[in-house]
Amino acid sequence: MKKHVFFAFRDNPLCFIHVLLNSLDMAAKGMEGKIVLEGEAVTLVPIMADSSHFLHPLYRKAREQNLFIGACRACSAKLNVTDAITKENIPLIGEMSGHPAMSAFIDQGYTILTF
Repeated sequence: MKKHVFFAFRDNPLCFIHVLLNSLDMAAKGMEGKIVLEGEAVTLVPIMADSSHFLHPLYRKAREQNLFIGACRACSAKLNVTDAITKENIPLIGEMSGHPAMSAFIDQGYTILTF
């Protein structure tokens, strides 16, 4: 199985929709396309969790399919969204000074895709 992980850094919903769409598409085609939220992208969680937001349906679908590996612990704390992310049951990850290490995913056979 081909394994990919999307490291999303930007807080732009029109950019992040492509992370969601591609992750869901890969899952539908039997590939692994997981998501890690980094940098300002962690601030999208409380926004997408709002049922009136246009990304909410795709976000929920990705959550239901367990496509989110986690969100950066350090960035979530710095940007004051730790509680919102925890409320959404997205794991806070970060073995590299509070940030997720890409090398850990490469060691597990993932191809890294950044957005």
